[in-house]
Amino acid sequence: MKMNSRDIEFKKQVLKIDAEKLVDLPTGLRIVEQAKRQGKRVVWANGCFDILHVGHILYLERAKSLGDILIVGLNSDDSVKVFKGPHRPIVEEMHRAKILTSLRCVDYVIIFSEKSPINLLKALKPHIYVKGGDYSIDTIDQNERRAIENYGGKIVLLPKQEGISTSSIIQKILAMYEK
Repeated sequence: MKMNSRDIEFKKQVLKIDAEKLVDLPTGLRIVEQAKRQGKRVVWANGCFDILHVGHILYLERAKSLGDILIVGLNSDDSVKVFKGPHRPIVEEMHRAKILTSLRCVDYVIIFSEKSPINLLKALKPHIYVKGGDYSIDTIDQNERRAIENYGGKIVLLPKQEGISTSSIIQKILAMYEK
């Protein structure tokens, strides 16, 4: 389900999400254009961020350290199901957005419902596109890779925190409650 500006505004009020951090594409475009005019470097990271954990936090902090503005693309509930299966996400998108907008290292969040954020990447043209260390340059979405490379953006792969994942947390919880 694609969220329009009115839906986002309503949910911001309900959850008291920082109104300036959860943005739609037109607002994101204005933010990026202004940042670029000011000579600031824009970093993009995206993901599901379901059951936020220390690995996510370290990843986002490292991403932020690569530039001046960190925009996080957040997979909608529907797109998480595509990647993670019918039982995910555990935490619904507006709650995940609230958590992300609460982080000091995250400047903006854009929720996207497509399988890939490629349309957002093509529109925003961030200076740096960050992916986690569970990817390599050959295993990231090659359409995303080409889009970034076509406008001269840089792809940075950040190391993964070994042994820390949402899936491992879920497995630990299930194991603890099965006994």
